[in-house]
Amino acid sequence: MKLNGSEIVIECLKEQGVDTVFGYPGGTILNVYDALYKHSSEINHILTSHEQGAAHAADGYARATGKVGVCMATSGPGATNLVTGIATAYMDSIPMVAITANVAVPLLGRDSFQEIDIAGVTMPITKHNYIVKDVTKLAQTIRDAFRIAKEGRPGPVLVDITKDVTAAETEYTPEKPWPVERSTEYIRDEDLDQAIEMINHSKKPFVFVGGGAVTSGASAELMEFVKKVHAPVADSLMGKGAFDGTDELYAGMLGMHGTKAANLGVTHCDLLITIGARFSDRVTGNTSRFAKNAKIIQIDVDPAEINKNVMVDCSIIGDVKEVLKRLNTRVEDHDHSEWLKSVHDITVKHPLKYAPDGLTGPFVVEEIYRVTRGEAIITTDVGQHQMWAAQYYRYKNPRTFLSSGGLGTMGYGVGAAIGAKMGQPDKTVINIAGDGCFRMNMNEIATAARYNIPIIQVVINNHVLGMVRQWQTLFYDKRYSQTILNDQVDFVKVAEALGAVGIRVTKKQEMGPALEKAIALGRPVVIDCMIDCDDKVFPMVPAGAPIEAVFDQDDLDKNKE
Repeated sequence: MKLNGSEIVIECLKEQGVDTVFGYPGGTILNVYDALYKHSSEINHILTSHEQGAAHAADGYARATGKVGVCMATSGPGATNLVTGIATAYMDSIPMVAITANVAVPLLGRDSFQEIDIAGVTMPITKHNYIVKDVTKLAQTIRDAFRIAKEGRPGPVLVDITKDVTAAETEYTPEKPWPVERSTEYIRDEDLDQAIEMINHSKKPFVFVGGGAVTSGASAELMEFVKKVHAPVADSLMGKGAFDGTDELYAGMLGMHGTKAANLGVTHCDLLITIGARFSDRVTGNTSRFAKNAKIIQIDVDPAEINKNVMVDCSIIGDVKEVLKRLNTRVEDHDHSEWLKSVHDITVKHPLKYAPDGLTGPFVVEEIYRVTRGEAIITTDVGQHQMWAAQYYRYKNPRTFLSSGGLGTMGYGVGAAIGAKMGQPDKTVINIAGDGCFRMNMNEIATAARYNIPIIQVVINNHVLGMVRQWQTLFYDKRYSQTILNDQVDFVKVAEALGAVGIRVTKKQEMGPALEKAIALGRPVVIDCMIDCDDKVFPMVPAGAPIEAVFDQDDLDKNKE
């Protein structure tokens, strides 16, 4: 059948099983939106308040569901407003397809109105990108974009379509999506043999889990593997929920704000089994001292990550789920009770703790955990609140903690929460943000209100840029340069003005009832939680220091004595 380019875009989205698109229309993409209008009963479009919100929503949808998130924008500033969201997805390996439109082919390269080379702009932050100038190539390009976004190590793909292509006609033949196979071609028996031998000879193994275990859906295989090896487990920020955070073998998060049990455990282990993690600098600290007593096994789908940041002794390249399946058929049951007790003793001696008096960030997160029974999807922005959300909410399942790890994007959370709720409507979705982050994209509360998407926004409000202030306190002799937010913004009034419900919490006893009310309302709710400006995230590793240099408030107090 003969269709124009815009109709082909919509038909290809339907082919791929897309049910929700996030975006913002404009001149060059009008033809696509006109076609979308005719298919509004098949594809739900969420009009965000800003294109960046659309990109973050597509990202949150993808993280919460495991499917490809889709966002759209017009040319020029519409397309460039997607860039931060695309980069966020790229750094965390999130499958996303961004569809933009551009000026007509004869106007390209002429500095035309709202023309930008968005393919050139996004080349370093996409897995692949295209500019489509021929309508006969449009359908296959979109199909390829979805395949590339999903296969191997996932990531964002951009498809830029010139306006004349969206209007031109060509023959269109429907196709079923090609199944994306798990990556197994590089899994070698000799690598599996070497890993098994190293595991068998280890007396003090430690398992470190990253986002790759979430992406591959390997939680069941991971649990079986860990129980056989009988080792303590730490995770990265992206790995939250891949291993049950309530399990007795869980030692906490690893890295700059990881637990002492995780950081000291990895320092003292003789074998570190790294599963789907890329050894970020926030995890390793000083790489020359990282896991200095251990042999290292790295399991990862991306060969480029092997020996990139940390040199390893054994690597297995392939889909994490498939690798663990093969290892589990051969790993014997081990008993490392003495080693496990030594790691557990560190947890007992150095537990996560915070000031018991007054409303604090950790208390707010623990109340969220208590009220939701650990069953909510938590999104976050970036900063102190993000670390508290990682430390004090125990994630039992994958795809329940959505946060910008690699890029560290302030303003990520509200859009991500909208996307997550659209993808998982039966889940309670709560975004935890600091006041500095929330003000960056709080306009997306209007989006939630417009569609009555019942997300809950918890603002950890300390009237400062908390994490930056913490560094200024500890390392810059309390020179608080541009981190004090002493303006008169009232988030309760802002929430009400944007069409949501606003609740202010100033005391510990108010937090639980506020959350219960927010959940019961079934509307977008903003809970403004007032905490002290000098609450800090501990434990902490100074930048560039080895992870065994981890310290907390008790250590600071002892040094003052």
